[in-house]
Amino acid sequence: MNTYPSTILAVDDDEVSLNVLSGLLERFGFTVFSAPGGIRALELLRQHEFDLILSDLRMPEMDGIELLEKVRERDAQIPFIVVTACGSIESAVAAIRLGAYDYLEKPFNPDGLQLTVKRALDYHHALSENRRIKLYLQEQFTFQNIITVNSAMKAMLEMAAKVTSSPHTTVTIYGESGTGKELLARAIHFASTGLPTSFVAVNCAAIPEQLMESELFGHVKGAFTGAEMEREGKFSQARNGTLLLDEIGEMPLSLQAKLLRTLQERTFEKIGSNTTVPLACRVIAATNTNLPQRVESGSFREDLYHRINVFPLHIPPLRERKDDIRQICEYMLAELQQHLGKSLPDISPKAMDAITGYDWPGNVRELRNRLERAAILSSGDLITPGQLGLQEEVLTSPGQSTAADSLHTTYTLKIPTQSLSLAALTSQILSQTLECCRGNKSKAAHLLKIDRKKFYRD
Repeated sequence: MNTYPSTILAVDDDEVSLNVLSGLLERFGFTVFSAPGGIRALELLRQHEFDLILSDLRMPEMDGIELLEKVRERDAQIPFIVVTACGSIESAVAAIRLGAYDYLEKPFNPDGLQLTVKRALDYHHALSENRRIKLYLQEQFTFQNIITVNSAMKAMLEMAAKVTSSPHTTVTIYGESGTGKELLARAIHFASTGLPTSFVAVNCAAIPEQLMESELFGHVKGAFTGAEMEREGKFSQARNGTLLLDEIGEMPLSLQAKLLRTLQERTFEKIGSNTTVPLACRVIAATNTNLPQRVESGSFREDLYHRINVFPLHIPPLRERKDDIRQICEYMLAELQQHLGKSLPDISPKAMDAITGYDWPGNVRELRNRLERAAILSSGDLITPGQLGLQEEVLTSPGQSTAADSLHTTYTLKIPTQSLSLAALTSQILSQTLECCRGNKSKAAHLLKIDRKKFYRD
């Protein structure tokens, strides 16, 4: 029955009842401390850690209600079960209103006692685990864990830190896919609210349009066909915390008007309900699209754009902060070493040249994926470009410049003076670039930022 070690404090001024209770708990496999009254119980609480307290209600000097209040001043989470004689149920109910987990009646029924204690300990264990996970998340998602020496990135993080003191301000995070928009949103959340609140993320591009409204706002039973029970929406789940609307640029136009009203009025209604619910969370929007262009094309409401763009934050792509790459690699390799459970080699100079010479279209996410691939494949002392899968994308070697450097610093395209058609001029540029890259079509395509297949068609 006792699935994890637990220590219980039993409190009763009646010696016989205390011995019976302690004996039953010990038979169930628990470590038990006994106290003949509330004052002795408080002394034991100062000396030991307990997972559960069972206390009689009627005791001289300090009754169970007063002991409960003293315990709650010290520890708001430890479950407290009151024990009462028949006919004192009203007092037990009053204790529950004050924060007791449950009550038991004398004389004890061993099966009932065992079941109630197990439920209380399971509750306490789940609460402790939840606190541990939230503490871990708070430590993981902090501004300190966003590694950068880049001046633009530092300036952005300084702005993000300032908005944490304004928990109702809407924030919009702009950045390419893989730059860490959700990581930044979580850092803002934990710096703003601390542990007890929820961070809820919604990918607006992943939810079918017909389900999106219910997903965000919830619905009451019978609101539409198939609504067999009431459902809490994401706005309710994020109460007193943060709701991240990821890929907000993909939100259907049909829902944008309702979101606008929700943000303006800071209230919303469940589908099928006339009851107004206060909006009690911070909203953070994130997008990898150009929202002003979406407004111009008519796929995003201009009024909603201005409403969410209260505090915009722009995360630079990795190609614009290559001074961060070495430190990011070191951090990620240390993380992967723990994750994979094996010692990992360093990155070879040639591989580091390849890493810094690559444009990283997938940004930090792509860098981590390639490092994980290399960590799994590596067996020697150093990670190589081949293990990173970068030999096709970037050709570098120690002491030599990349093809990109050669093109920009030592190679000049020869544009003919005679008049040529656009097709002929394009063909010459492709041909000369391919020559510069020594016939490597992947590198040439990378330099010109075009599809590699272009070299086969032209």
